Amino acid sequence: MNKHPIEKLIEQGEHQQLDFKFEVSDSKKIARTLSAFANTDGGRLLIGVKDNGVIAGIRSEEEYYMIEAASRLYTRPEVKFTAQRWEIGGKTILEVYIPSAEDVPYLAPDKQDEYKAYIRVDDENILANEVLILAWKKRKRPNGTLLKVTKPVERLFSYLDKHPYIHVNQFCRIGRINYYTAKNILSDLLAINSLQYVVVDKRIVYRRIA
Repeated sequence: MNKHPIEKLIEQGEHQQLDFKFEVSDSKKIARTLSAFANTDGGRLLIGVKDNGVIAGIRSEEEYYMIEAASRLYTRPEVKFTAQRWEIGGKTILEVYIPSAEDVPYLAPDKQDEYKAYIRVDDENILANEVLILAWKKRKRPNGTLLKVTKPVERLFSYLDKHPYIHVNQFCRIGRINYYTAKNILSDLLAINSLQYVVVDKRIVYRRIA
């Protein structure tokens, strides 16, 4: 007997573009997941599935309305999604698809109700940092971003020729610059796709694009 496509999806386990939720009881919390998916590579939420992949099924129509409330009330701008119900073994799973968005960043409230941008890393949602948010803003500039190849930039690329990645404080040291300057240079390089961000030990770092 052929497996349902959703069962095959569940077999992958949670990852950067897939998240399982046994239930949705907090629209603000789920808004952070919507933000993270929209700000990164998009993804799917499977509601009614436990963390270990066991299908429990949704308990009521309330699950969909909690997602809708998360999107409409607690994401800025509103994160769009599509949803579909699937019947598997007599249980209902709600599949919620969030596309990767162009108009980043999308914000959601943190535990103190302050609106922040999140990114998706493996199976977790983490806060975007100042460098990343600045890069997103620079990409929206109608005239693009102009980068001057200064000594700090030369030192940065020389460092990255020998090391896999760098974080802001390292760049401050090897570039002999302050945090403000380092943040601006890194965000410029991200905006023009000369660098990309990766997350190492839950810390956002930067590397050359291969």
